[in-house]
Amino acid sequence: MSIHPPAKHYLWIWFLWLGIFYVSWFSLIHLTDAWQTTFDHWPMAVAMALGSYAAGSTPMGGGTVGFPVLVLLFDLPASLGRDFSFAVQSIGMVSASIFILVRRQPVAWPILKGATLGALFGTPLGIFFIAPSVPDLWVKVIFAIIWGSFGLLHLYRVNEISSHSGMTEFDEKWDHKLGFILGLGASALAVSVTGVGIDMVIYAALVLLCRADLKIAIPTSVIIMAFASLYGVVIKSVAGSWQPGVYENWLAAAPIVALGAPLGVFVVEFINRKYTLLIVATLCVGQLLWTCHNEYEALGFGGIALAFLAVGLCLLGFEKLRHWGAKLTEKDPSRL
Repeated sequence: MSIHPPAKHYLWIWFLWLGIFYVSWFSLIHLTDAWQTTFDHWPMAVAMALGSYAAGSTPMGGGTVGFPVLVLLFDLPASLGRDFSFAVQSIGMVSASIFILVRRQPVAWPILKGATLGALFGTPLGIFFIAPSVPDLWVKVIFAIIWGSFGLLHLYRVNEISSHSGMTEFDEKWDHKLGFILGLGASALAVSVTGVGIDMVIYAALVLLCRADLKIAIPTSVIIMAFASLYGVVIKSVAGSWQPGVYENWLAAAPIVALGAPLGVFVVEFINRKYTLLIVATLCVGQLLWTCHNEYEALGFGGIALAFLAVGLCLLGFEKLRHWGAKLTEKDPSRL
């Protein structure tokens, strides 16, 4: 498996995409006379300026900021936060993915292809059969658990994660199967419920199991989240199951994230990714604590205890994955 990018870039394709998007966005606003609606939702645009940068420079999708802003700060339904994550990432993460691909940045293709195939089956399965049965309160809690555990992982493993160089290469068929299993499970159980998650799962497998460099792991996670988001938008549009309020917030945030996410991809090449990861990890842990505090009356002591138990189980899973990667590397030192 080759992870070395060719020298030639095709940035004109990304600029073409930006031109098509902004002309389409402006035409939509003008033809529907939605300028006032867009201006009224300026707080979401401001929030997604940070969210889109994080989406391009870390393995956390733009929904990592969009969801808690809508749900925790604006006190809107969690189902709205989930649907907004799909909508806004279908622009920001797609824009960042095009930027990554035309610049020929290294990507773990076998795992990415497997995860994409898994998401093809898992996303509709989750949207139609799993997400509708999850109460709004538990959508908030599941989101908090996923990203809280992810933040904690980086707070105590960031030095190790940021020190990897290259990538441990396994058999491509094995990588493909692993990607399929992870993509299927994450898209059905996490993406369909919270709007995010498959990027974190694939990233965790790459940095903990495959010992992948962040320059490989993060672009791969961005592309798989872009695919899952765009696919989710198509499914929800066909099914007509969008939550009220998503469109208005999307109008305000879309032109910001179209540039913000690729900017994150570009800028992070010139600064230490470790510090960016630490800042976002701290925010992830903060939203976990915030959710538990705000929902204490609804959850009670038992619900809070279960949430932290789930965080512990996620961390245990991460450590098992890391231990498995270490054992595989020990068996074949040439994979270091």
